[in-house]
Amino acid sequence: MLRRWLIPDLALVAAIAAAAACLLLLDGPVKLFRDADTGWHIRTGEWLLDGKGIPKTDPYSFTQPGRPWKAWEWGPDVLFGAAHRIAGLSGVAWLTVVWICAGVWLWVRLQWSAGGDFFLSCALMPVMMTTASLHWLARPHLMGWVWLLLTLYAAEKAGARFGWRHRAGAFVFGALWANTHGSFALGLAVLGLYLAGEVAERLLLGRSGARAGWYAQAAVFGLAGTLANPYGWELHAHVAQYLTNRELLSRVAEFQSFNYQAEGAARVALVPAVVAAGAFCAFQLRQFGRFFTLLLLGWLALTSARGLPLAAMAALPLAGGSITLAAGRMEGWSGWVERAAGNLLNYSSNLRKLDRTVGGWALAPAALGLAAVFLAAPAVRARAGFDPKEFPVEAAAAVGALPEGARLYAPDKYGGYLIYRFSGRRKVFFDGRSDFYGTDFMKRYILLAEARPGWREAMAGFGITHALVPAGSTLAGVLGEARWRLIYRDGTAMLFAAEGAEGNG
Repeated sequence: MLRRWLIPDLALVAAIAAAAACLLLLDGPVKLFRDADTGWHIRTGEWLLDGKGIPKTDPYSFTQPGRPWKAWEWGPDVLFGAAHRIAGLSGVAWLTVVWICAGVWLWVRLQWSAGGDFFLSCALMPVMMTTASLHWLARPHLMGWVWLLLTLYAAEKAGARFGWRHRAGAFVFGALWANTHGSFALGLAVLGLYLAGEVAERLLLGRSGARAGWYAQAAVFGLAGTLANPYGWELHAHVAQYLTNRELLSRVAEFQSFNYQAEGAARVALVPAVVAAGAFCAFQLRQFGRFFTLLLLGWLALTSARGLPLAAMAALPLAGGSITLAAGRMEGWSGWVERAAGNLLNYSSNLRKLDRTVGGWALAPAALGLAAVFLAAPAVRARAGFDPKEFPVEAAAAVGALPEGARLYAPDKYGGYLIYRFSGRRKVFFDGRSDFYGTDFMKRYILLAEARPGWREAMAGFGITHALVPAGSTLAGVLGEARWRLIYRDGTAMLFAAEGAEGNG
């Protein structure tokens, strides 16, 4: 019994290693906040905690006054807001680490559910962490990863019977997912792919297809649950419209393909390679549901920088399971190769049996408590949050001194931070809610950000009186030449006032 409580299994070791890597090696107290969207998530959560209800119109910008806004990630926003009120940005960092640990723990559990090998799982672990860490951010998508891993785990464990407990669970699960992140559509797609695989196995191979009903009912009741959100079916329409708007997504960096030729990208490039190998093995083994799912996740990894960490989390365990099973059925190789592979798999299987006898349940809360103590340390807490080298942390004092009616241009990277810094009181020009602002606005924003011909007219059209821009940017250079008055500068940002505008200086 003590082994279960005090000796960690591989899943817990991986989760603790992820927490240590995030907080210590990757400077998590700062790097978790390298995306300013965290700022408006926190303030939206505090808005909800104050009992103001889910916002129906945009409360943050002066460019979209009164326009309907769907706060579709309100669930994690509340958690962010609560963590912030309890422990500031250190609390938000701790909550994010909890989600990261949960995802990594489930990653290992999914390896076992898919039939993965102990040694192969250990080999894939650093690949997964390197790739997933690209998107270790204090944002709600980490909860989406957890929900997707749970969906895949359930799909792999599916049986022939889908009772009322399953139906209720699928409904509640769908509702939870739809109120935390828009990736619920991917979960429904995965169930559909497993259903298609089960049907294909029955039609092509004459198998029983007994699990088809399980997948179909899980998808139906899960879909019904996703409708239990503040916007009903309108949320589904909004997500579909956003994800199919190629013109808009082509202007959002995280939806562009990852640069596999970048320095240090070799380990990351292993993800689509392993997924492809796993898909090949799954097809050879006639695991059609898993094959279809690996194709989808592999395609996302190749076409979207955002899809690459998702594939590392969700696809590598499935690929590892199929590769392991295929290796166990090796035929036609040299005798010594088959013997060596067999011995290695047997030894790995024995390690897996040993891993089943331990758990380390008492260590999990202790590790999370240690992470909380670390983040609460005065030296760590003082620097936790947005990096002054990336965000206008120092310039914010000058921004706060601007007239109340000032219309401040700032890039989307700064928008979320300004919402956080001024608790939404200082209205922003733009922030990271690309689904809300839309394509036409994005075009006008890019014209301004890159100081393209017509930028003066665009500034006048928005009634911009001041501009907060990155130091050394193209726009900073042209503003200085266009009679805009420089009223503040540091190594990160420069604050300008239009000719005739009120302001410091």
